[in-house]
Amino acid sequence: LEEAAFQLQQIFRIDISIALNILGIESMRAGHYRVAYTCFKLAADRGYSKAQFNVGLCYEHGRGTEKDLEKAAFYYYHAASSRHPMAQYRYARYLLCHRPENEWDGHQNAVTFLEQAAMAGITEAQAYLGVFYMRGLQPKEKRGLKYLLLAAKNGDAQSRYHVGVCYEKGLGVQHNLAEAMKHYRQSAAAGNRNARERLR
Repeated sequence: LEEAAFQLQQIFRIDISIALNILGIESMRAGHYRVAYTCFKLAADRGYSKAQFNVGLCYEHGRGTEKDLEKAAFYYYHAASSRHPMAQYRYARYLLCHRPENEWDGHQNAVTFLEQAAMAGITEAQAYLGVFYMRGLQPKEKRGLKYLLLAAKNGDAQSRYHVGVCYEKGLGVQHNLAEAMKHYRQSAAAGNRNARERLR
């Protein structure tokens, strides 16, 4: 009986959080940012990862509350720890862009979260990792190309352009101008100016 009561409490808690998060999304769409923030915060404080991510967005963009990147990172971290892929990407970006470069643990943490987000299909994380591995102090070209190809397959024109560069210069793959041209054409067709220039 105690177990059943506990399960009911859990379901009720989750349902309230889902309802509050939905109410927050609807309020955000209607332009009622303060109400949206309040709903997201109530659900986030109950441990609901989607709401934690939304509170992070509110803090990052100053919607319904003051802009505060550290608070945004705090909520992104909690959502990321619950395997929310977009929160993993945003928290990793925060670590890489707003923490000292010599902070090895933060750097490793960021890469781990980025890889989890990339494997969950987040195109932005795939593209970021691709460039990150290509441009690192010790470039890992094959690994970078793997992520660029994933992002390109998901429709990212900039990543498609970078794949073309890899084939043109032989980075992580055998030098192949015909393959480079193919990727440049696809990227240019999607509106990438750099690819158009490279084709010329």
